[in-house]
Amino acid sequence: MSTPVSLELPQGSRRATVRTDRGEFAVLYAMPAAGPCELGTALLVPGYTGSKEDFIAILGPLAAAGRRVVAVDMRGQYQTAGPDDPAAYDLAELGADIAALASATSAAHLLGHSFGGLVVREAVLGGSSPVSLTLLSSGPAALPGQRAAELHSFLAHLDGTAACDLGPRIAELWATALRPQAESDGVPAPILAFLEQRALASNPTGLVTMAAQLLKAEDKTASLADREIPAFVLYGEDDNAWPTGLQADMAARLGAERTCIPGAAHSPNVEAPATTAHALTTFWNAAESARPGQPEAGRA
Repeated sequence: MSTPVSLELPQGSRRATVRTDRGEFAVLYAMPAAGPCELGTALLVPGYTGSKEDFIAILGPLAAAGRRVVAVDMRGQYQTAGPDDPAAYDLAELGADIAALASATSAAHLLGHSFGGLVVREAVLGGSSPVSLTLLSSGPAALPGQRAAELHSFLAHLDGTAACDLGPRIAELWATALRPQAESDGVPAPILAFLEQRALASNPTGLVTMAAQLLKAEDKTASLADREIPAFVLYGEDDNAWPTGLQADMAARLGAERTCIPGAAHSPNVEAPATTAHALTTFWNAAESARPGQPEAGRA
């Protein structure tokens, strides 16, 4: 799970709710602490078991460049409500949510971290037309390797559990496995309390269904390349989810820009926030310069 190092919001940031034609979503808004907000809005989408708080470390630097930044909880994640219907967490449905959020926030740039990368890809394939698309530590298809094995184990542990019992079973898993691991990793008490709150507040059906989506996602790189939207593939040199070579190949197939962040693993937004924010700002500014005028997002 992505683990923020601080929960303190930077100056110019606040918690809010965005209303769309697909429901309400909990967000963090960040605005420049000083100076005008002249650049296109960026919408940041977290990964599996994540939340908007995963982006706290980069909100300030991104906003300081002169843009509004919106980090969101997807449906069923942490402070955004989600139904107990598995179909609601299909990648296409989640992508439609992000398209609606992009329209409601006038977002010019879409960014998805990990599983969120698969979701923003669906938003674009469904017709959303941002000025740019960033895939942060995300891959072209189903999650491979050890991370996939962990998800298979999680799903096997819950196999056969009635929907009404999923919450208690996930709470048990947190108490017996995830919390001890986080404590062993030295996660500070306030962050540990947040991780517990987030895990238990997230919709159990959503957690199970998103895990299944991660394990069966199809490679849609060719279709995404056909959309001809400027793309950026960004990842840490020690990423332990999708192999870095696989992400580099995806970037080549997309004709996308690519940056590997030194000293970072699967969450460069947490592990190397200054370098990550600089890379994003540089790419977003270039994308806007190549498409003069006020950027707009929404359905084509």
